[in-house]
Amino acid sequence: MHHETLAEGLPGDNVGFNVKNVSVKDIRRGNVCSDSKNDPAKESGSFTAQVIILNHPGQIGAGYAPVLDCHTAHIACKFSELIEKIDRRSGKKLEDAPKFVKSGDSAIVKMIPTKPMCVEAYTDYPPLGRFAVRDMRQTVAVGVIKAVEKVDKAGKTTKSAAKAGKK
Repeated sequence: MHHETLAEGLPGDNVGFNVKNVSVKDIRRGNVCSDSKNDPAKESGSFTAQVIILNHPGQIGAGYAPVLDCHTAHIACKFSELIEKIDRRSGKKLEDAPKFVKSGDSAIVKMIPTKPMCVEAYTDYPPLGRFAVRDMRQTVAVGVIKAVEKVDKAGKTTKSAAKAGKK
């Protein structure tokens, strides 16, 4: 199946493709390719996520900035605000604006990436809405993204995509 033309890629197929006017040097880990007319991928300025703390020796508060592994991206994100502490099982609110969370807790958190990053809500695009929080060479938490505030700054648009957008 290497270097063969396919009409469509099916689940489990490893599919590669070429993009005109984009150099291999311009492609980095974490980049997302999308349809320019139908819900194009955009950089996220911040996002709200449900996080479950699995294994952290201390307490996590606002300002904590671990590395997030989401799809192929590996970017530090700041916990800017702990919105509410919730019950892991039922999802019911336990406490508004907690000062900190610790191992075993679950919380709704507002996060801000330190570098440009493309993520989506788990309900819209599950692979782009799941993440692991890593610190001290181990996974300290996992989470799903509930809502995303997108930055209206388009990435690199190829000439063919710009032409298709005009039609």
